[in-house]
Amino acid sequence: SSGINAEYGDKQNLEITNFSSSWNDGMAFCALFHRFIPDQIPYETLQPKNREANFRLAFTEGEKAGVTPLLDVEDMVDMKNPDWMCVMTYVSLIYNHFNGIRVGGPRLPERPSQ
Repeated sequence: SSGINAEYGDKQNLEITNFSSSWNDGMAFCALFHRFIPDQIPYETLQPKNREANFRLAFTEGEKAGVTPLLDVEDMVDMKNPDWMCVMTYVSLIYNHFNGIRVGGPRLPERPSQ
């Protein structure tokens, strides 16, 4: 998670030290999706206390962009320390999706610049 922290360290209300409690308010997911779909995730307006809204925004916008939602909003809101393996799997899926990588398959063609 140190690589993620280095990449997103400039984001307000975000400190990633692990794949569990660091992801429990939805801010890290919003920051990650903001990197790839910034127009859909207004990160600067989000607050850590709005956990359910943060998860819902991240997972809904991610799904609209083609990322299968592996985590459930209600489950994430209920957990103080989400299962790190589930979080890491979803983060990996997000990175792979936006970088055109198919797990177990060939790299997808580059998407045209917008």
